Amino acid sequence: MTTLLERGATAATTPRRQAAKRTGGRRVGSHLFLIALVLYFVLPLWFLIVGSTKDTAGLFSGAAGPLFFDDEFHLFDNIAQLFTQDGGIYWRWLGNSFLYALSGGVGATVLAVLAGYGFAKYRFRGRDASFALLLGSVMVPVTALVIPTFVLLSNFGLLNTIWAVILPSLLSPFGVYLMRVYASEAVADEILDAARVDGAGELRTFFTVALPLLKPAIVTVLLLSIVGTWNNYFLPLAVLSNTQLLPVTVGLGNWQASSTAGAAGEQVWNLVVTGSLVSIVPLILSFLFLQRYWQGGLSLGSLK
Repeated sequence: MTTLLERGATAATTPRRQAAKRTGGRRVGSHLFLIALVLYFVLPLWFLIVGSTKDTAGLFSGAAGPLFFDDEFHLFDNIAQLFTQDGGIYWRWLGNSFLYALSGGVGATVLAVLAGYGFAKYRFRGRDASFALLLGSVMVPVTALVIPTFVLLSNFGLLNTIWAVILPSLLSPFGVYLMRVYASEAVADEILDAARVDGAGELRTFFTVALPLLKPAIVTVLLLSIVGTWNNYFLPLAVLSNTQLLPVTVGLGNWQASSTAGAAGEQVWNLVVTGSLVSIVPLILSFLFLQRYWQGGLSLGSLK
């Protein structure tokens, strides 16, 4: 009798052990995959940090390798040279990037909020067709629109001006899509109807009721628009030729091209790496400052 019970208990625990082994194997595989992703995203940033502490010779012939610090520390020398190279042109490029990113990001966010809220909460003729066209534009690569944008700006005489970068940055189809999806869920129709019954007009209902509920999506669209405009390279490269109007991305690209030219140009690889590191600091600070506003679901579940 005891032997039969032991056999039954063993037979019952065997599937559990096998399931536990399979679960443990999946956990190990998922952990390895996550570690690989972390390394993939962190290594470029680590290279920038390490490379910014080296001079040009140390970047290519350092004994420690590209991912390890050398005995000599040139970070502060590189930063000082960065902001004085070519008459301090890097300051101008950094200021241009701030101008393009803030104006384009804020403008794109305002238009995305208005359009997304309109698509979500109002019924009008052609709404579905217009939104379908909007979704289709999301699938078009931005680089494919650079040449048509160049021709359009050329016809209006806006080439080589700040408007050649700012105006195209005001359009964010993905931002409109994101705002419509979020507004449909976060802003309940019952809340809007209650505000209208209390005598509030459409503008007052939007600013006092809907807008506070859309804050997480607004911050998300704002960050995505700012980062997209800040990192934009191909459009400014095509529409700007004045060195004083270049953003930091294109400016560093010009320095890189002059360094690649070899003896024909000055070797400033250390400034390219250091400038790249400095250029991402404002983006990191933006994420750290605005992350507290990412509070999703402020009204989800408030009505049953």
